[in-house]
Amino acid sequence: RLFRQEGTCYQQVKRVLHAVVPNRLHGREKETGIIRQFLREHVGGHRPGSLYISGAPGTGKTACLSRVLLDCKDELAGSKTIVLNCMALSSPQGVFPAVGEQLGLPAAAGREGVRRLEKQLTARGPMVLLVLDELDQLESKGQDVLYTLFEWPRLPSSRLVLVGLANALDLTDRSLARLGARPAGGPRLLHFPPYTREQLTAILQERLGQVAGDTVLDAAALQFCARKVAAVSGDARKALDVCRRAVEVVELEVRSQTLLKPLPGGE
Repeated sequence: RLFRQEGTCYQQVKRVLHAVVPNRLHGREKETGIIRQFLREHVGGHRPGSLYISGAPGTGKTACLSRVLLDCKDELAGSKTIVLNCMALSSPQGVFPAVGEQLGLPAAAGREGVRRLEKQLTARGPMVLLVLDELDQLESKGQDVLYTLFEWPRLPSSRLVLVGLANALDLTDRSLARLGARPAGGPRLLHFPPYTREQLTAILQERLGQVAGDTVLDAAALQFCARKVAAVSGDARKALDVCRRAVEVVELEVRSQTLLKPLPGGE
């Protein structure tokens, strides 16, 4: 009975420390507001456009965008939303059949498939929001794939709003330099800086505050973890992982101690 009670407590703490999309993203209010406003102006306003979101791993890029998409679900109901993780594609060119499949187009390879997509995205219909996570996986010789994607919102009568996410801050300068030289310019840029010690502490405290009862990790431990992670990377997922691993170690120690205790009434 004692083991089950203690186990339940630790299981709850480990559950809230998983890197899921929270209801509120500490330290990312500004970035969340920019993404929300961009979607309202372009998807809601029927204005094609593109946004490039950069930042190191664990700085909240995907979590922020996912939170905005959930919050704006009703506003985006009249549009078609496609979310692809480019890590899952076998090659950069694989993005075109993947998008075509989501739009209900028959399979077509090479230039024919791209032409069909361009025709579909410039025909009458609802706005299309295309979210490409891990966008740097689409870099290729000559950057033809990335250029094609970021050119689509510029096509006459386009109804595409493109949002790309990647770790590299200079991807647009390095791989899409030609776009910046054109009158319309390149995509809008939004950078996510590493989390600070204070922000990481607030994230950890908010997660652990969801568990009722005595605190498993005390304030000094959270401050120590936040300070170390902020100094190395500012990666919120790393801070959550460190705390979750600490809870697992304590849980194993408690389990071994509990199993060695005599049963009530035993000799």
